[in-house]
Amino acid sequence: MIVFDIGCPQGHVFEAWFGSSEDYEAQRARALIACPMCGSTEIDKAVMAPRVARKGNQQAGPSVPMTNETPSPDQMKAMAEALARAQREMLKDSRWVGTGFADEARAMHLGEVDQGSIHGQTTIEEAKALIEEGIAVAPLPFPVRPPGQDN
Repeated sequence: MIVFDIGCPQGHVFEAWFGSSEDYEAQRARALIACPMCGSTEIDKAVMAPRVARKGNQQAGPSVPMTNETPSPDQMKAMAEALARAQREMLKDSRWVGTGFADEARAMHLGEVDQGSIHGQTTIEEAKALIEEGIAVAPLPFPVRPPGQDN
């Protein structure tokens, strides 16, 4: 069996199981797969996150139930606060490098400076270039004020 995330033109995404990729294609071609939210048979595979197994010594993080229900304002606030706490924790041992982020990341990658956790600013184009060079970077979910700029 194989599982696919499937989407319709209205943006609904749902999970479906098939015997093989060929089974999926055959059912799709005959319009046998319908969106459970709107009934559309115009479906296609949606972007899927890979399912990567944890290392044996890692504990599972908190689970988030997936539903079609819109979270309440209180739930949204709690999720945003949890994400902000996670970002603060992640950055507590990270060094601010400002607009020199790309240069510093490259220098670490090339072994010119010691490895470490850094954060700063760069353009989308520069971030894409870093990724193409094999340098792992990720955007932060919330803006970060440079050190010394708090009131």
